[in-house]
Order: sequence, then C-alpha cells, then structure tokens
Amino acid sequence: MAEADNYFSEHQFICPLCLDLLKEPLGIPCGHSFCKVCINGHWDQEDVKGVYSCSQCRETFTPRPVLNKNKMLAYLVEKLKKIQLQAAHSGPGDVECDFCTGRKHKAVKSCLVCQASFCEDHLKPHYQSPAFKKHKLVEACAELQEKICSEHDKLMEIYCRTDQSFICYLCTMEKHKGHDTVSAKAERTEKQNELKEEQMKFQQRIQEKQMKVQELKQTVDIIMIGSQAAVDDNERIFTELYQLHGEKALGGDGADQSSGES
Repeated sequence: MAEADNYFSEHQFICPLCLDLLKEPLGIPCGHSFCKVCINGHWDQEDVKGVYSCSQCRETFTPRPVLNKNKMLAYLVEKLKKIQLQAAHSGPGDVECDFCTGRKHKAVKSCLVCQASFCEDHLKPHYQSPAFKKHKLVEACAELQEKICSEHDKLMEIYCRTDQSFICYLCTMEKHKGHDTVSAKAERTEKQNELKEEQMKFQQRIQEKQMKVQELKQTVDIIMIGSQAAVDDNERIFTELYQLHGEKALGGDGADQSSGES
C-alpha cells in the first residue's frame, strides 16, 4: 500500500454504510458518497417519511434526489483496487501462499500444524473455524519443511551448541538431553551481535589503513616538494655559475686586446 499512500488514503473511499470500498459510487447533494446499492437501500426505508437523509451529516432532502454515478470517484476506486491487488501478489523474496491457484498471493502467516503458508484470504478459516483453534501460526517463512523436526514434527526453535544444530523442544529430552542449548532466537541475536562487532572491527581496520595511506601520501608529497626545491636550487646555482663564468671570459678578452695595441 506504499504506492497507494502516495496518491490517496484508503479510508477516503470507504462507504459509510457498508464500511467497504465504494461500489458504483454515487454522490448525494451534501457532497458525501455511497455505494449505489447502499444509498438506494437506505432511502427505500425512508420512503414512508418522504424525507431522505445523509447518514454522515444528517442533512435531509425533499423530494428524493436523482443521483448520478461519480465517474472520477469510480476511477480512483478501481485504481486503488489494482494497487491493492499488486501489493497482495507475491514478489521477489516474498513467501507464496500454498493455497493460491494461478498467480500466487503473498503469504502473511505459516501454520506449523498444516506445514503450509497462507495469504490473508486463505488464512481466514484459521481465525474463524474452531477446527483450527489449536493450530500454531508463525510469521510467514520460506522452506517451512526444513524448519520442522523430521522426528517429532515440531518447530525447531532451539539451537544445540554442543552439536551445532537446530532442534525441537522434544529433542532436548532425548538425544540432546544435557547438551548446551539456547533458543534459536537468542542464538541468532548473539550471532548477529558478533557479526556486527566483527564488521565494526573490520571497518576500523579499513579506516586505519586509509589513515596510513593518507600519511604516506602526505610524506610522498613532502618529499616531492623537497626534491623539486633541490632541483630548483641546482638550476639556480648552475645558472649563476654559468653567468659568472661568462662574465670572467668577457673580462679576460678585453685585457688581451689592450696589450696587443700597445
């Protein structure tokens, strides 16, 4: 329903009389909308009085108004239904309902007794019929069979640290009696915490390596700057020596010419 929330809220399209999504919505003069069947049935009961009311705001109308279909509202209701249908269908990573035929709907619960998963529609008998009263429902999970103890047909919700395996509570009284056991949830939480700690340490090592690389880069930059300065100094000294040598050469030639003329 995330996409639906971006456009409108579902409660805006609920009929005040049947409390369900509007069907063939009709707008009455006060501005409220009802299902065609609902408002006509409501006003049929008021034919005796000859005064017709809105169940929302209690405004009355005489004579009985002629109502027309609200096409825009009908369009929005149909769009909302499509969005709901898309949301109900299973997608990548979702657990599929084992009782849907054709396109599978997304399962909302799994039953440990039935060893199957159910969408909202197929789950209703578990809540409505006494026959399912003792069935145990859990969050929808994939590969349910693999989470059921093959020996006792019970959910493997215990982790045996001694044998490093998942077991059911009956196993703790038999083959795994006296072993170091914890709930699967507790073991999962501990492993997740250990993993987070390892990730933090790894991230810290990465940061330390990055700092050393940065320090090395700064050192290289300093060396490069120093090397360039040394090159510049050498070029300056060479230029000065060259110029000095040239000046001396010119001075020597002048002295030779003077002695020749005399």
